[in-house]
Amino acid sequence: MTGSTLLGMGHYVPPRVVTNNDLAGLMETTDEWITQRTGIKERHWVDGNVGASELAEIASRGALAEAGLTPQDIDLILFATLSPDLNFPGSGCLLQARLGIPGVPAMDIRNQCTGFLYGLKTADAYIRSGMARHVLLVGAEVHSTGIDVTTRGRDVAVLFGDGAGAAIVGPTEGAARVIDSELHADGRFAEILMVEAPASRMNPRLSPQMLEEGRHYPKMDGRSVFKHAVERLPEVIHSVLKKNGYALSDVDVLVPHQANLRINEMVTRQLGFAPEKVVNNIQKYGNTTAASIPIALHEAVLDGRVKKGQLVLLAGFGAGLTWGATLVRW
Repeated sequence: MTGSTLLGMGHYVPPRVVTNNDLAGLMETTDEWITQRTGIKERHWVDGNVGASELAEIASRGALAEAGLTPQDIDLILFATLSPDLNFPGSGCLLQARLGIPGVPAMDIRNQCTGFLYGLKTADAYIRSGMARHVLLVGAEVHSTGIDVTTRGRDVAVLFGDGAGAAIVGPTEGAARVIDSELHADGRFAEILMVEAPASRMNPRLSPQMLEEGRHYPKMDGRSVFKHAVERLPEVIHSVLKKNGYALSDVDVLVPHQANLRINEMVTRQLGFAPEKVVNNIQKYGNTTAASIPIALHEAVLDGRVKKGQLVLLAGFGAGLTWGATLVRW
């Protein structure tokens, strides 16, 4: 039966590097404080007026080149982001225009840190059903223009970076394929990680008072997020493996979402999984939400940590709350 596989990948981060010491010049924090709590040493931020679709274009062209395809070969664009260029229209449409392929359907996916996993499941379904042959799946974020870089916002601001990762998903009848995905959500906990304003449920959607109170910046209950993440990630990993007849010992490489190095370390210990088989690059990039899994996966492919024939497990958890895991035979 025809399945789907990742034909090529690309990723891009803006050249500007922001270190923990740089942030210490903007707010009351230190390199030691940030490193101990998050594992992050630096992140990349855009300069000037740069949107998510601009980063996505560079990553997408890299993925197309790696796959040996052109933009005209794309049948569908799936754009995962929580930081769209505009409230509307979606960044998928803006990326489509940048790639010069009018008429190709484009859809944004608003599942934050698990956006790439939700997108990969969707792309896989399109390929398997014959509704599309080549799907461009992108995760791209520009966080730096939407965070509070004062002491008030330091708990969240130190976490996030900008970047984009892209994959071309296409058909295969070979062994290398997307095996299965398991996705979940629980909206009862939506408010532990969110941006409150502007929002249609408020009238006005944005006011001077909201701006003064910083309600347009992301807010997070860090303890609750950590607690849910270290419970749900091992649970979904074991579930998707069992459903497909695999054991954890069969997994060659684990590529988790890069939210916090401490979360990934705790999950690795709970699983009893070998740390050297886990891909972590949050130290260099911070949390790039929907872009974090494709960036980490592509880096691991380029440096040889992910090899042909290996069983690769992708896993993510984030706002929504949403979480999931995907098994890929590389």
